Amino acid sequence: MRALRILLIVAVVLGGIFVAADRIAVNMAESQAADKIKTSQGLSSTPEISIKGFPFLTQVMGKELDEVDVSLAGITATADGRSVNVTEVEAQLRAVRINSSFSSAVADQADGSARISYADLTKAAPEGATVSYAGAERAAKGQVKVTGPAVELLEGAGIPVPGSIKEELGDSTIDAYSTVVLRDGSTVQLKAVTLPKLPGPGMEDRLREIVDYDLEIAGMPSSVKLDKVEATDAGLRFSGTGQNVSLTS
Repeated sequence: MRALRILLIVAVVLGGIFVAADRIAVNMAESQAADKIKTSQGLSSTPEISIKGFPFLTQVMGKELDEVDVSLAGITATADGRSVNVTEVEAQLRAVRINSSFSSAVADQADGSARISYADLTKAAPEGATVSYAGAERAAKGQVKVTGPAVELLEGAGIPVPGSIKEELGDSTIDAYSTVVLRDGSTVQLKAVTLPKLPGPGMEDRLREIVDYDLEIAGMPSSVKLDKVEATDAGLRFSGTGQNVSLTS
């Protein structure tokens, strides 16, 4: 019985040592992978890497990782020189195959997502405009609400407003609804589908020139291809899926 207890104690101790060694190894691998991905993908900041699954060492011996989660910071979107943060940029990589020299890796599947809040969308909007949630019915159509004082919007864009029209508009507010479309994985386009009537010839066309604008998302890694955008109550959510994604090229 005493010998059995000793064997059990030794097994527990050795198991603890293995677990500790496994965790040390995975922490080192996460750090090195983060540096490698930052360099190869041309990122402005180092991503956070989390390698899932246990034990890690047996995954390495088999040269395939079950799942690797990547979180990115420092991603921005710009519109006419106005820059805002893109939040919650994440990628889930599955079945990551490592080459024999451990110098490159390819994921069978990569699911990426990102979000821009309405507060940040407003920062990138034309002067005087506020971008907000358009309600469940319009959000289901991929639409957001754009509002702002009529005169401030027009004059903020450098459009002269004659005194008579300015007097007629007064302090009235413009309410417009815009459809959001994602182009080429990095360009967010806002296109107005409804605009209020404005006094004066051509003023509605000038207004459309203001509320229709593009956001360029800069700094996304080349391995994350976003192809879908949804309007949620928390902001715009982008997502995309890729196969056979190289992490080091």
